[in-house]
Amino acid sequence: MKLRHVRAIAVFGLAVFALTGARGSHGASCGGGSSHGSGGSSSHSSSGSDGSSTSGSSGSVSGVGGSSRDRAMRDIKIDECALSSDGKQLVAKLTFTNSDSSAYLYDATLQFKGAAGKTVDLAIAQVSDLRVEGGASKSTEASTPYTGKGDGSEYTRCEVAFANRTIG
Repeated sequence: MKLRHVRAIAVFGLAVFALTGARGSHGASCGGGSSHGSGGSSSHSSSGSDGSSTSGSSGSVSGVGGSSRDRAMRDIKIDECALSSDGKQLVAKLTFTNSDSSAYLYDATLQFKGAAGKTVDLAIAQVSDLRVEGGASKSTEASTPYTGKGDGSEYTRCEVAFANRTIG
């Protein structure tokens, strides 16, 4: 197993513990919102120029108060989750919105998931040290190699498994 796979599994394990063991499940998801507020979602699918199909979804997270992690989760909106046009990467398009007056550095770990009850290979993408000025928004992408043999349609959603922000 390659070092990056071991690292991805370790990050995923920590994220699962943080979400389920340490403070309950408040993760952001393309499939819905957090349990502290309302969130919307939508799904889409399209065909590439080579006839292959890609699918993805979008969503947002909202909530109130809480720790730095809770506030960071609220600040992230998942705009789209899809397979790249070349079929080699799973890509999440994200918008980070900082409504505070101070600039923050954001870290986030995303997990690409399959439909409920379906098992898919572990796919984790990360955003590290993304600086967002106070009162501003910044869009970015997080991607991870697609290791499947198909068109990526087994991955139907993505969600923020972990997020944090620090004054930057």
